[in-house]
Amino acid sequence: METLQELAALVDPNDAASVKDLQHSLDALSKAVAALERKTLFQGEVDANNAILSITAGAGGTESCDWVSMLFRMYSRWVESKGFKSQVLDYLAGEEAGIKSVTVEIQGEYAFGLLQGESGVHRLVRISPFDSNKRRHTSFAAVDAIPEIPDDIQVDVQEKDLRIDVYRASGPGGQGVNTTDSAVRITHLPTGIVVQCQNERSQHKNKASAMKVLRARLYEAERKRREEALAKQYAQKQKIEWGSQIRSYVLQPYQMVKDHRTDLETGKTQAMLNGEELDLFIDAYLRWKAQKR
Repeated sequence: METLQELAALVDPNDAASVKDLQHSLDALSKAVAALERKTLFQGEVDANNAILSITAGAGGTESCDWVSMLFRMYSRWVESKGFKSQVLDYLAGEEAGIKSVTVEIQGEYAFGLLQGESGVHRLVRISPFDSNKRRHTSFAAVDAIPEIPDDIQVDVQEKDLRIDVYRASGPGGQGVNTTDSAVRITHLPTGIVVQCQNERSQHKNKASAMKVLRARLYEAERKRREEALAKQYAQKQKIEWGSQIRSYVLQPYQMVKDHRTDLETGKTQAMLNGEELDLFIDAYLRWKAQKR
């Protein structure tokens, strides 16, 4: 910082090239400081892990399925901007348009730590592209982010507690996926947790992916039970509808995205839906959570 201050004192304001170089240095420093500050906010035992992100359509029918596809695109763009990797584990297309539900594994440093605050109901208000009368519609989707659990962490899953169903995959995926009973659904009977995977051609691979998600969900459930402050939140499952949203995305009659926990808002709705503004909301949530702690 002292070096930059010294350079700034020497730079001729009329020298465009020098001013530009100084600005680039300042931008790089700002990003480095922000990244360091963010890491200090990660105090959870699994914050550094990969994440498993699920998006599910709620109240609103085709509108909500389209909203899921918009959110999936937003998170996919954000993942790309981070240099993270992603793999779709399960995908269920909407009956008319969009996506009913999608589950994605996101691999990257602190992926779960960054995405943990995205869990909750996301609300969209817009003029419906599916309404010939151009009326305003409200749609809902539930986002769930859980940490991927490494193999060296023991999660007790017994075969007698599992019901495993195989079925024919639906939606896009190629002839091999759609004509064989390769999709796998696993129900954990004691908890009622259900996971499924149909993205791979191999039933064995789909079962392995489904087990990975199940272990992660069971671990997350136990972790939240250990944290008294979050136990009630986990037990009280909110409906995916009006009044339970954590964030609203309003495209009509005005442009605004607002997080109802941190009160952060932006009018750059398209940038947000492109994943470009998501870091602002992630950082605000992490600071808000740290203050509560």
